[in-house]
Amino acid sequence: MKNLFILAAVLLLCFSCKTPEARRPESVQSGSFLKASAERNKKLNELERGQIQDIIKSNPANNYIASESGFWYYYSTKIESDTIQPQFGDVINFTFDVSNLEGDEIYSNTTKTYVMDKEELFTGLREGLKLLKPTESVTFIFPSQKAFGYYGDEDKIGTNVPLICDVTLNTIIQKND
Repeated sequence: MKNLFILAAVLLLCFSCKTPEARRPESVQSGSFLKASAERNKKLNELERGQIQDIIKSNPANNYIASESGFWYYYSTKIESDTIQPQFGDVINFTFDVSNLEGDEIYSNTTKTYVMDKEELFTGLREGLKLLKPTESVTFIFPSQKAFGYYGDEDKIGTNVPLICDVTLNTIIQKND
């Protein structure tokens, strides 16, 4: 009986020990949503770029400049002297008009005081203001991803709307270090 008990214990030890098995995930994500979203955004970007290029071609008198940030602009009033440009923390005052690509006015003659890079402002305009000198006027064309993007401004600007902004930089008050 003692031998039978030892044999059973040895067999139990030999067959009960096995290597751990990896757990299978409960659900597998294929990434198809991300791929579809990327494709949708590429098509939207191509469509907006085509619309913007049509506007640029229809206005040959304006010397449009393509920015490194992905928007286009031209100067209505350009200052050639070496004056200051807005830097991080400077307080600026500017006036702007916003319209869609069809020319429908959204915001008109709006004046805003803004602390550079310390307050909320849509990406394209924040980057565009850094190009200006006091009293310069510029017209920007922003694709929707540089404007308010998918969410709009939750007021007058809807989803994925490219914008045209006429901006005049009134003053710059440099920050004191």
